[in-house]
Amino acid sequence: MSKPTNPTVDLPFTAPDVAAEINSWLSHLGAERRMSAKTVDAYRRDVRQFLDFLAMHFGSRVTLAAMQDIAAQDVRAFMAHRRNEGASGRSLMRSLAGIRSFARFLEWQGNGRLGALAAIRAPKTAKTLPKPLAIVPAKRLSDPSLRASEERAPWVLARDAAVLALLYGSGLRISEALSLKVKDIPAPGRGDTIVVTGKGNKTRMVPVLLPVLQLVADYFAICPYERASDAPAFVGAKGGPLSPRIIQLAMAGLRNALNLPETATPHALRHSFASHLLARGGDLRSIQELLGHASLSTTQVYTAVDADRLMQVYRSAHPRAAT
Repeated sequence: MSKPTNPTVDLPFTAPDVAAEINSWLSHLGAERRMSAKTVDAYRRDVRQFLDFLAMHFGSRVTLAAMQDIAAQDVRAFMAHRRNEGASGRSLMRSLAGIRSFARFLEWQGNGRLGALAAIRAPKTAKTLPKPLAIVPAKRLSDPSLRASEERAPWVLARDAAVLALLYGSGLRISEALSLKVKDIPAPGRGDTIVVTGKGNKTRMVPVLLPVLQLVADYFAICPYERASDAPAFVGAKGGPLSPRIIQLAMAGLRNALNLPETATPHALRHSFASHLLARGGDLRSIQELLGHASLSTTQVYTAVDADRLMQVYRSAHPRAAT
């Protein structure tokens, strides 16, 4: 997992003591909490927006001492300010999470407690359900022949097909698939599981179907670059690590070829994996493990996608259903 190479930030409206704590906090998030560089950068922006607003709100630079005087109405004023700028409820929720993370760090460092943040409720967000693909197009996306008319090297088409097959066949996030090394993926007939590293640097074992392993083997067989065991399994045109953007573009082309909606993204294949397992009788706890969700509540969103099937199971299985 990537880490921020230089978390130091310039905070012109913040006193030096606060700026120093922010830099220590960002380093802590990357080095000890092992957050991705993208997440750390998002938290940095959230806290900077908050402190810039407070400087304007208070009419002076924000110091550690001043932060202890922050009241709930000051936080609400910031949230209203961001809402007026067009921020969504989801963005405001993330902002509040970043600010609270910094506040917890300050308390841990012995710099007081920002009780005002605890008094603020997170904004409500509209619940969105995953949008899985139908089974037939989900399977067809890993067919290299769909892109035979494109002026691309056969190994590139084979590579993209193998990645998409892993996303749907094993429910991987695109970052998880692209972080795999050659040694992580067994040859057909020599294993049927892989170990992937997910969010929070947590590892999990997931099964891989034989047709998926065969697609990976087909790609390995014609890839023009050296396949050292510790090398990235999936490489770009020049032999370096493959960018997620390349797979997203490949998916966009296939989306047009199969007349699929804009919601048919690489991540939608992960949703499809979970939804199709649930529809075929998979239990929620097992699907949670396969997806690498820390909480069952995250996985339960898929039950809303397949509510009709769940009602059928309920009516057929519950002891009181026939009475």
